[in-house]
Amino acid sequence: MISFDLIGNTPLVLLQSFSNKDVQIYAKLEQFNPGGSVKDRLGKHLIEMAIKENKIQQGDTVVEASAGNTGIGIALAANHYDIQAVIFAPEGFAEEKIAIIKALGAKVIRTEQTLGMTGAQVAAQAYEQSTGAFYLNQFDSKHNPDAYQSTLGKEITDQLDNVDYFVSGVGSGGTFTGVAKHLTAHQVESVIVEPEGSILSGGQPHAHDIEGIGSEKWPDFLSKSLVADIIKVSDEDAFNNVKRIARQEGLLVGSSSGAALQGALEIKKHIKQGIIVTIFPDGSDRYMSKQILNYKE
Repeated sequence: MISFDLIGNTPLVLLQSFSNKDVQIYAKLEQFNPGGSVKDRLGKHLIEMAIKENKIQQGDTVVEASAGNTGIGIALAANHYDIQAVIFAPEGFAEEKIAIIKALGAKVIRTEQTLGMTGAQVAAQAYEQSTGAFYLNQFDSKHNPDAYQSTLGKEITDQLDNVDYFVSGVGSGGTFTGVAKHLTAHQVESVIVEPEGSILSGGQPHAHDIEGIGSEKWPDFLSKSLVADIIKVSDEDAFNNVKRIARQEGLLVGSSSGAALQGALEIKKHIKQGIIVTIFPDGSDRYMSKQILNYKE
């Protein structure tokens, strides 16, 4: 086995302190991927599909817009296949993720914070047009949800005999879409968690402190038929849950994981029994500069 083979097959754990005999909450610990997040799966799949479709070959350059984790996953896969990677990342996100991308050998170009991910996408597209690099375009690629359907989705049903609810945050929408598609055949209700300031359940977009999830538009490949409900989560609840998960479960996770747990707890309030599965996308180690474990203290 080589390190690249460590992507996937992450642990699924029972969150004992948040469960009881009637309702159990399980979490997939995606920080156990070699790049530390669920997006390792995406980076691997996007690069491999671009090679398979003859869009790139050894020595070529790919470009992507990412706040961090997808950039890390792409850098890992690019290294494996001897591809160069350029990542456009908005200012304002955790600097640890940017440092990791650079450590993996990718070039990082920062974009204006106020323009958000949309500004980074525009810059990445312009870079493709001016240089001939291949724009992977995670936000619109059909390969995004495919990266999770037969991997993360199947792992969940392989690891648990029964699942009643799946709850996940949405950024590009690929993780939720891919897993929800797989779970549809298992009669699972799939629920989206989004920060206040994300627009999937309505309202105007605005800034939020939860990183990695939240949308400025409805993802093109996310079918509304897959969505049983959408739960809004505040920054305060998400970050308080990060601290609770650390102290009660011994798991150091990111703010999107705290948001995902809040969604699971909201579902738990309204059911008498069942099994809820969620995704903890990454760890808290890459957010220490943002005071993730001391939020507003």
